[in-house]
Amino acid sequence: MTRCEIASTLYSHAISRGTLYVTREGLVKPAVAAVALRPGNRTEELLTVTFLQPVYADNELWVWFLALGIFVGTFSLLKLAKWIAYRRLRALREKTNSDFVRLVVNLVRGTSTLFLLIVALFAASQALVLPSAAKSGISALTLIAFLFQAAGWGGRGITYWSNRAIKQKLEEEKDAATATTLNAVAFLGKIALWTLALLLALDNLGIDITALVTGLGIAGIAVALALQNILGDLFASIAIVVDKPFLVGDFVVVGEMRGTVQRIGLKTTRIRSLTGEQIVVANSELLRQRIHNYKQMQERRATFSFGVVYQTPAEKLAAVPGLVKEIIERQPNTRFDRAHFKEYGDFALVFEVVYWMLVPDYNTYMDTQQAINLALFRGFAAEGIEFAYPTQTVYVHPTSGRSHGN
Repeated sequence: MTRCEIASTLYSHAISRGTLYVTREGLVKPAVAAVALRPGNRTEELLTVTFLQPVYADNELWVWFLALGIFVGTFSLLKLAKWIAYRRLRALREKTNSDFVRLVVNLVRGTSTLFLLIVALFAASQALVLPSAAKSGISALTLIAFLFQAAGWGGRGITYWSNRAIKQKLEEEKDAATATTLNAVAFLGKIALWTLALLLALDNLGIDITALVTGLGIAGIAVALALQNILGDLFASIAIVVDKPFLVGDFVVVGEMRGTVQRIGLKTTRIRSLTGEQIVVANSELLRQRIHNYKQMQERRATFSFGVVYQTPAEKLAAVPGLVKEIIERQPNTRFDRAHFKEYGDFALVFEVVYWMLVPDYNTYMDTQQAINLALFRGFAAEGIEFAYPTQTVYVHPTSGRSHGN
């Protein structure tokens, strides 16, 4: 075999199996480094074979080095981008104090390093010739990592929202019960989010989740039937938190119950009645009834009536509405509406008066009504007008009869 034929053969082996060299005697051996064959040299002559030509797992060695460089470069760039974004957004947050910027900073900080590694692995795999199973596995792993990272971002968003709302309830409204309910709602929301991410991940792994979802649905129905009342109260509590028909501290009238709301829990609401006892009502039962919330009242309409005796002269009856109007307009936080001679009662001439309290406080209303009553009493006494009260006048007619005795 000539030297050229040996070189051609060894080059073919070098492409498929690794770098080879040939001795002067014609023996073929593996080489660690590559040197040139020199004709006439009496020492071992090495065949020129490039070090990066060997093939491993259907990819040449230089391709593996390229993939490694892509992996390291991609991961480094992603980490650098995360670091720069976090620093700049944090500086912007300190300047603007924006809630949106705070949320974005929280999401950037929550980006997982493992997620960045998997993204870098996916980018590096695009430079390699891999079996279809390996490519599918890397793609599925990347998608699952994205799903869990998205769930993590969503969970951080829910936590940020709930913490902000809870802080507002505790600091501004002093509503610890609603804050507790919001915390429970946030927890349920995160469970639902991670459950959805897990189901999507299992589906991308080729697992049939239909039977699993069906089983969960049947189990959920059984649990819902067993806990029907509790779940009804729980959802009623969520409705109270979201719709806000009343808040802690509001004075409400529900059916025959009257009192101030003390606590809104996950299952029950506690009301302190006017007589002092605490009334515990299930949330679902509370929402099934008509609720009168006096705390939300901006102005209070007040109506009262009084009667004067039938012996009152007509000119004095005509002066009564003006006298009442003057008395009411002297009171603070009031707006006079009307005063009329309403009707002829059984024992009195009845007047009806309507005015508005410009503040909703009940104690202020009662103080004002008391002042009006006292002023009416003094004014009527000065004018010689008498208040009527239930009386009956009995007229006795003498009957004529025959005299007895003669």
